[in-house]
Amino acid sequence: MKHDHGGGEQPPFSYPVKVGHVSANAVTVRLEADPREREGLAKLWRVVSVGSLKAELQIARWKKDGVRLKGRVEADIVQSCVVTLEPVESRIDEEFEQIFVPEGSKLARVIANDTAEMVLDPEGPDLPETFSGDTIDAGAVVAEFAALAIDPYPRKPGVEFADHLEGDADEKSGRPNPFAVLKDWKKD
Repeated sequence: MKHDHGGGEQPPFSYPVKVGHVSANAVTVRLEADPREREGLAKLWRVVSVGSLKAELQIARWKKDGVRLKGRVEADIVQSCVVTLEPVESRIDEEFEQIFVPEGSKLARVIANDTAEMVLDPEGPDLPETFSGDTIDAGAVVAEFAALAIDPYPRKPGVEFADHLEGDADEKSGRPNPFAVLKDWKKD
């Protein structure tokens, strides 16, 4: 996962994990965003506010030198209704799993068949993400999976877009035609 937070600054929610300290036995980690982090996430996600963000994840070694993060993220957010712009409260409760391997690892390569076509199973597991250095940011992974669960078009319950029909060009609607002023215009 490549994260761009502008100018190399830290992501709003971060929990660095040293790859060398990860064991084969899964370790459970509980993360919770503080008020400053929630404010930063609200700006990043372009929502009104983030009331809470919690995650419980298991961190374990995967194969020889990879790392597997698996867990659940829960968040309470407030967005603006796309119809009325009134606040809409949303609850996020998502399970996630992400595997990381070092850059250059054979495990991160896309499998190709004899005709050099990429073989991707849309229902299968995601390809492993690569990392460089000795640290993975588990907080950024949690924030990304929460962001993917945000409703892009939130609406207050019972609110619908009103039907809007364009008028017939020949119909007299009582409104002046904005192009009527051009009828007498002539090009010299």
